[in-house]
Amino acid sequence: MKKIIEYLRLMLFMAGVLVGIQAPSVVDQYGKRLQAQLTESKLSLNAFQGDADRYFGGSIDKLITYYQSNDDPVFNDAGTNVEGLMQRQNSLSMAWQRFSADEYSPYIQFIWDPLLDIKAAVLKNYTYSIVLNSKAIMVGLIAGGLLAAAAELLLTLIWQTLRLTRRVVFGPVHPRRRL
Repeated sequence: MKKIIEYLRLMLFMAGVLVGIQAPSVVDQYGKRLQAQLTESKLSLNAFQGDADRYFGGSIDKLITYYQSNDDPVFNDAGTNVEGLMQRQNSLSMAWQRFSADEYSPYIQFIWDPLLDIKAAVLKNYTYSIVLNSKAIMVGLIAGGLLAAAAELLLTLIWQTLRLTRRVVFGPVHPRRRL
């Protein structure tokens, strides 16, 4: 039984390593998609920025207000659409700044504060690959160690709880009749 537990622990460690090795690649794909969508957003807003430069001293907000205050529903809806484009560009720009702040910020953003549509698209379209660079190996070993340690801790807690429950229900175990 002890050998089986050791093999299970080893398999958990290896599963953690394999999952951890994928992390840098997934985060890299998230960053590339974030940057691509930011570039696309800027291109989409450029035509309206040109109009804002010509007629409103470069203020897109004044262009949006002009469109939205127009009685024509087509212009009004166009103002709402331009405002949506501007909000999306601002959101993408702030996310990109947080993503590229330092070496660990991509991982922190991907786990705790991602743009959900981009994260979902990355996870949906991600193709698993094993890239063995130093970062992937380090993250893989850390993930494997944490998974194995968490499983060991959980099993130890369950075992200790069962032993304590058995002592409470059946009394202390007599040394001669050990179960």
